[in-house]
Amino acid sequence: MRCIIHEGTTIKITIQENGPYLVTGNVPLVSKTQIVTEFGEPIAWEKTADIPAGGEYELCRCGHSDDMPFCDGSHRSADWDGAETADTGAMTERSETLTGGKQIVVHHDGSLCCGSGFCGTRLANIQRMLGQAQPDDTNVRSQIIAMVERCPSGSYTYSIEGSNKDIEPDLPAQIAVTTEITSHGPIEGPLWVTGNIQIERADGQPLETRNRVTLCRCGVSTIKPLCDGAHRGSD
Repeated sequence: MRCIIHEGTTIKITIQENGPYLVTGNVPLVSKTQIVTEFGEPIAWEKTADIPAGGEYELCRCGHSDDMPFCDGSHRSADWDGAETADTGAMTERSETLTGGKQIVVHHDGSLCCGSGFCGTRLANIQRMLGQAQPDDTNVRSQIIAMVERCPSGSYTYSIEGSNKDIEPDLPAQIAVTTEITSHGPIEGPLWVTGNIQIERADGQPLETRNRVTLCRCGVSTIKPLCDGAHRGSD
């Protein structure tokens, strides 16, 4: 049975030790699905539903709930490891800078990648376009920016040359239960947290607050609470 807790005021996600995500502060919960091309290339997100959740609610982290995306207590008996091992340091300490054009600078933190696939198509990807020194072309630069901004994990960011500040898409404070489209059909993707919502580990240590974060909800990521793409298996 789903646990709906009393309404809270602080917008926050608190990880329960070997348990669910406790969401407080009336954070909207929605479902979103990838839109892909005829070749299976993710190119956009479609919001498919608003999910009634209440002011405070618990979301499954172990992957065994029968009331997805909500926690039903299955973590207490499930065979899973809830250890939180994600780096809590700043993304800037891990990112590499990818140069290639005079007007755009792309930063990449590979440790945040959840394998969602928005960073490339069968014809081009971010690193290839940067390496070919084409970003001075407006169309290519626009394509790079679109790919960066659709990356749900925020593994890719960009800034304009001469500025040290990353430019982020204007995203709402929201949690999206994602569905990814693979060659084997739709699969459950991570929880996509947007809008700079604070996330706190079970030991009280905060993760870096970012505009885009993907949280594991299958229970098998090696960088919990973050998603590492393990839900995709060998796809």
